[in-house]
Amino acid sequence: MTARPVVALGLTGACPHCGEGKLFAGFLTLQPRCEVCGLSFDFADAGDGPAVFIMMIVGFIVIGSALMLELRHHPPIWVHLMLWLPLATFLALAILRPLKGTMIALQYRNAAREGRLERMS
Repeated sequence: MTARPVVALGLTGACPHCGEGKLFAGFLTLQPRCEVCGLSFDFADAGDGPAVFIMMIVGFIVIGSALMLELRHHPPIWVHLMLWLPLATFLALAILRPLKGTMIALQYRNAAREGRLERMS
């Protein structure tokens, strides 16, 4: 087992158990299991978590920058569209995989499972 921090493992897309194998088979598709240690990635369910964080991060950057540009230079709307739509798309795609890997690594390290209600007697 590796001593690397869990966030570093997630950001690099490494196996959260051994730190050597690859977590992803494609851009966002997970491997069925680690080719080094054999850990099954069936537990991994990032759900909508990465998307929510990405919307907040990218939205903060793009809206803040667009507002600053508008207040300082008053460009026409087409400048905003040509600048911010590609930037928002690029930023979202650039951080989606590392963020998904980080959430899966945190899920593994913290033994996160589905929530269950315990009945009180």
